[in-house]
Amino acid sequence: MKSQLAAEPETVGVAAPGALVSFVRFVVCGGGVGVLSSGAVALLAGAMPWVVANAVITVASTALCTELHALFTFGTGKRAGWRRHWQSAGSATAAYAVTSLAVLVLHLVQPSPGVLTEQLVYLGASGLAGVGRFVVLRVFVFAPKLRGPVPTAAVSVCSVPVSPVPLSPLVLAAGA
Repeated sequence: MKSQLAAEPETVGVAAPGALVSFVRFVVCGGGVGVLSSGAVALLAGAMPWVVANAVITVASTALCTELHALFTFGTGKRAGWRRHWQSAGSATAAYAVTSLAVLVLHLVQPSPGVLTEQLVYLGASGLAGVGRFVVLRVFVFAPKLRGPVPTAAVSVCSVPVSPVPLSPLVLAAGA
């Protein structure tokens, strides 16, 4: 009879990338869309109030980024779905508040800032909010789901194969 402990672990889908790889992907996807969004906000702000333009672009860019993050950044292997879109929208709402507050404070400090100054403040606030969004998305929204309890004997800290260690009757009686 073959030991259950020596069995190869069952893999489900594609393995999620590590934190560093995910962060680089997040910056490329989210940052790229963010830079494009920044230009779009500036263009729309000529036709409507800046806060409204920011809200419109935030909704559109959040939907696009959520799909990119599901498929590429966090490697779920499938589209985001409504639950993840709503969760992502919550973190985007916080980011929207941060960027809007930063531009509002800029306008209070300097009533007529130039477009370049406004863009620098907006992009700086977007960068800070983006780091917070990455943490929320990685830890809560796109965290891999565990399927049932993980058997502790099969867990290995390194990539060295784990061989079962025979347990003495004393250890077994102690409940280990």
